[in-house]
Amino acid sequence: MLLLVEYPACSTCQKARRWLKAAGVPFESRHIKEQNPTAAELREWQARSGLALRRFFNAGGALYRSLQLKDKLPGMSEAEQIGLLAADGMLVKRPLLVGEDFVLAGFREAEWQAALDRRQAGKTMG
Repeated sequence: MLLLVEYPACSTCQKARRWLKAAGVPFESRHIKEQNPTAAELREWQARSGLALRRFFNAGGALYRSLQLKDKLPGMSEAEQIGLLAADGMLVKRPLLVGEDFVLAGFREAEWQAALDRRQAGKTMG
């Protein structure tokens, strides 16, 4: 089962949720502010995603801007960055779609469709 880590008031998260439902994709939902990703989850998800850790930050968010992270992140260690992300879900890029062998940060329909197609192809072959 896929995990959709979202902030329900976020319009992009709402769009992703509607898209998954329209595609008939079963998923569990997790409110990112009520149940923030842990440091261990973030480390695992970042490794599974293949993305740079900075891509897990919600660079458009008010908290990111108020903390001036654009300037501070380059000088921070990976552990410090993970600690920040684990401390407040509003710093985390959303939505996150977490599968067994992939993690997608942010909603880009073509990217999500490609990941789901690969997942489906793996199920039919396995």
